[in-house]
Amino acid sequence: MKIKSSNCRSISIVKDQVTVNLMAIVILCRGKCGLSKCITLYLVAMAAADLMGVIFGVVFERINNIYVFARFLLITPICATTLVIRFALTDCSVWLTVAFTFDRCIAICSQKLRERFCTEKTAIIVVVLVGIGSCLRSVPFYFSVDPLAIINNVPWRCIGRADYFTSPVWKAYQLLLSIITPLLPIGLIVLFNALTVRHIIASNRVRRGLRNSNDRMKDSEVENRRRSMVLLFALSANFILLWIPFIVTTMIWQAQNYFYTDRYLNSPSFIVQEFGVMLQFLCTCTNTCIYTLSQKKFREEMKKGVKHLVTLNGRLCR
Repeated sequence: MKIKSSNCRSISIVKDQVTVNLMAIVILCRGKCGLSKCITLYLVAMAAADLMGVIFGVVFERINNIYVFARFLLITPICATTLVIRFALTDCSVWLTVAFTFDRCIAICSQKLRERFCTEKTAIIVVVLVGIGSCLRSVPFYFSVDPLAIINNVPWRCIGRADYFTSPVWKAYQLLLSIITPLLPIGLIVLFNALTVRHIIASNRVRRGLRNSNDRMKDSEVENRRRSMVLLFALSANFILLWIPFIVTTMIWQAQNYFYTDRYLNSPSFIVQEFGVMLQFLCTCTNTCIYTLSQKKFREEMKKGVKHLVTLNGRLCR
């Protein structure tokens, strides 16, 4: 009875995550949120990566490994492929956040570079390169697992290879990946945000000095910058806060368990690390909440969408 209840809760949470990400993609693709095509493209790509991350990382991997609703996903080659795709999507989501932050930094801080870099064409190139790079970076994980059992000549489930836990090469690779994702992205996000804040403070100070002190009309340029900054900092802060527990617990667990001898579910370090993984997955469904809270036009479009769902051609269903 408890298993069924837990299963229903898990499925309900995943359905909510999929729904909010699909809603974000649809609303952003309509192009009525007052955002440039460049920003919209980055946000759609981030939402799509988050959506696929929920499907592959939570549904196909975590939930299916516990409740086994699709046995074919447990075949070792498919299981290993799912692992690679999950790592690639996570990496893609992280670096798209960095690319979005850098794009906003350039758009606000440099007029010359903005005309060349902050374009739809450049955004498409960046998204494609990030996707390719994330896939290439994740391919080695396909060779990091062995089948847990072979039944009727069919390999089932995935378990880490013996040399994966002892080989200096794999340990060096893991260390490199810890730096690439997410330590380096967090450092870059903090740097770009610091540069952006410094430029905005200086620019606003100059604009206030040039404007008539008796002029009480709102400065549209300042308002646009404020809205962009609210969205930028909300996304950046969300990413950093939800990733920090995963980073800290991973480093502590690695340091306390250098030779990977303690890999059991009853290990406190392992449990805390899984909590960090949960927050990492939570990052995939919070961006839509951020759009809703920070963008007025996004809220308006979402209300129209909800109204359309409960009505039929603008008329209440009877």
